Amino acid sequence: MPALPPDLIVCERDWLSSNNLLCLGDAPAVIDTGHVKAAGDTVRLVRQHLQEQALGQQPLARIAHTHLHSDHCGGTGALQKAWPGAETWVPQPSLADVQNWDEAALSFGDTAQRCDRFGAQHALVPGHTVRLGARDWDIHAAPGHDNLAVLLFQPDTGVLMAGDAMWEHGVGVIFPHIDGVAGFEPFLHTLELIERLAPRVVVPGHGALFTRDNGALDAALARARSRVQYFIDHPAQHAAYAAKVLIKYQLLDVEAMALADFHAWLEAAPALRKLHQQHRPDLGWHDWLESLLAPLFDKGVLRRTATHVLDGA
Repeated sequence: MPALPPDLIVCERDWLSSNNLLCLGDAPAVIDTGHVKAAGDTVRLVRQHLQEQALGQQPLARIAHTHLHSDHCGGTGALQKAWPGAETWVPQPSLADVQNWDEAALSFGDTAQRCDRFGAQHALVPGHTVRLGARDWDIHAAPGHDNLAVLLFQPDTGVLMAGDAMWEHGVGVIFPHIDGVAGFEPFLHTLELIERLAPRVVVPGHGALFTRDNGALDAALARARSRVQYFIDHPAQHAAYAAKVLIKYQLLDVEAMALADFHAWLEAAPALRKLHQQHRPDLGWHDWLESLLAPLFDKGVLRRTATHVLDGA
């Protein structure tokens, strides 16, 4: 694993809960807070690292987010309860939606996902900086996976907190295309921005951090560009991919659902209705769902019993 400065500590999580970056210093901060299911672990990890650094009596001062999908902000409410004085920062366009707790605007309603309510006081404005821990971080707009997302780049160390704008392997769902507010091309522009920034170390939203020096950054950029171009050329395949991701993500969260509850969730997720129209509008709704679910069950991604649907792994 590439070395980070001792004041920056990555908590690598999983595919349900995003990675967290703890920034130590005069204003201890955490960037991205994971899923609500793992909120207790997020609080424990932050407290543990503060204590290990002899900062156990120093409260968490700031909470910042690359974007507000449920896997990146689900632990925020729990952190605010643990450290009531912490300031919370969100991308500028999302600030009013958090303050009004508009779940539709925040994407939780459209995807039928869950996130505990939290508050926010400050906006992350592209072109500005924010003090997190001992360092100032540059804020960059990062449309693509989420049109409102930001990158947080620390120029002195070359560390990039990329959120879901950059993984080492693969590309996340491109939600603005699903919603009809943008195409796939903004993701390519964000990849160009990352290439210009030339970060020394990338902390992705999911997966292990990786470095520029061993060629991993160039390889990741090439893979991401190829994947986005594939979606540009085959937009219906993006819709199928996105639908499967949303279904798998739900089962990662709940682990098992009674068949009736599972089908009720499918019916209640507006994003799936949009994806049906983008992928195979020629198929009826239930036939389309079965065309998606059959390979997930066949490959063991999900499991089905007489009474329940379960996560496969």
